[in-house]
Amino acid sequence: MKAIYLVQSKNSLKAVYAPTLREELESHYGGMLMLSKEELEANLDALKDTEYIFSTWSMPAMTEDEIAHYFPSLRAVFYGAGSVQGFARPFLNRGIAVFSAWAANGVPVAEYTVAQIILANKGFFTNQLWCKRDRKQCGAITVGHHGNYGCSVGLIGCGMIGSMVAEMLKAYNLKVLAFDPFLSPERAEKLGVEMVSLEEMFSRCAVISNHLANNAQTRGMLNYELFSKMEPHATFINTGRGAQVIEADLVRALTEVPTRVAVLDVTDPEPPHADSPFFTMENVILTSHIAGSQQDEFHRMSEYMRNEAYAFEQGLPTRYSVTLKMLETMA
Repeated sequence: MKAIYLVQSKNSLKAVYAPTLREELESHYGGMLMLSKEELEANLDALKDTEYIFSTWSMPAMTEDEIAHYFPSLRAVFYGAGSVQGFARPFLNRGIAVFSAWAANGVPVAEYTVAQIILANKGFFTNQLWCKRDRKQCGAITVGHHGNYGCSVGLIGCGMIGSMVAEMLKAYNLKVLAFDPFLSPERAEKLGVEMVSLEEMFSRCAVISNHLANNAQTRGMLNYELFSKMEPHATFINTGRGAQVIEADLVRALTEVPTRVAVLDVTDPEPPHADSPFFTMENVILTSHIAGSQQDEFHRMSEYMRNEAYAFEQGLPTRYSVTLKMLETMA
């Protein structure tokens, strides 16, 4: 069998790979089994010629010995989701190509972020509170917010998602500042962003949006020293990972200046502990990790992997391969 689906949750796979796409893949490869790790041994004969694995969330981790035992002919894994940190290294160590739909999953995150930036600059988050507290305020402009024209926006991290946000923001007349130690001056110029330190970003920007990958170097990077520099009506947006934020420091900065706002789609842990101040603070907008792909948006991820597989088979350039070096900084 030339290709299979390998996933622990078959419902997850069916949610990501639409029926029409599964029909296409199964026709292209002459049939495909959908297996969990526990079902591999019973299908050993069918797997000896398997060259391609298609998967998504709940892709099982395997050792190099297990890979050699079950998949002696394997050439590539196509992962219709984001982070491959949980399974990729043993495959890469054996010279098997790994592809991830991280870019597809990044599209809705970038769209969500841009929407929040535009709303924040309009004073939406504070204005809706004022209107609820005092009917007279419903006819008033949100004091302290100057709108989007010429406003300074900061992007922490200009990897795949941060770069998408920067590109999308070109449609608006904004000043975009960026912090990313790996961002070259040439790339910054192409994105139209000004490279600054974190301290300068938090001091200058009306909105700061976090897009850092979650790794040992970034955990706890965003602390009180930075949050305390936020302007009185600034907004902090986090669609990256909660672990970059020292949450007690963010709470302190938001409490000291209640006109500051945090829009948090991610926390550490997720969801927050039951006694977290985030649940009761009026200047915290808390959502349940909805920025990433949802429902029909899942299908984009499997389509990216279908396209990568066809290109790989034909020896054409691919776009979303993952290397061992990339795993050092990827989420």
